[in-house]
Amino acid sequence: MANLTVVIESDTLKRARIRALEEGTSVNAVVRDYLADYATMKAKKDEAINDLLRLSQSAKTRRGNRRWTREDLHQR
Repeated sequence: MANLTVVIESDTLKRARIRALEEGTSVNAVVRDYLADYATMKAKKDEAINDLLRLSQSAKTRRGNRRWTREDLHQR
């Protein structure tokens, strides 16, 4: 594991320590977890976009090539 030095306003750090204590964790653990999530965020975002595109393509094949007219959509 590597060490990282970060400069943070003292008031911000104090509030973060209080919140972390209330949540039963430490500021170090919060920052470590955030950075781990941040590091994988782009890959997760790309995967989600690919999933949506794949679902979109499969939905198109299921509905066929029918073009709906206004009358079809509003027919009772």
